[in-house]
Amino acid sequence: MSTEEFKVSGEDVIATVKKLLKEGNARRIIIKNEAGVTVVEFPMTIGAVGALVAPALAAIGAIAALLTKCTIVVERRDA
Repeated sequence: MSTEEFKVSGEDVIATVKKLLKEGNARRIIIKNEAGVTVVEFPMTIGAVGALVAPALAAIGAIAALLTKCTIVVERRDA
């Protein structure tokens, strides 16, 4: 398993997460605040799409509204 980090502004969190989900190899997405403290962590079920992802995106949107800058950590399945 490999990890990758993205530093984004609060307004770019949803777009970045949607892009990561489209890539299809994310196992877990972790959002950390500016201090590096984990705010939320979402395991991504293999093949989860559409209605299954919508509640997670809604929660991420609510959290992003509270953050000015954050880090998105993505754990990926190795190819």
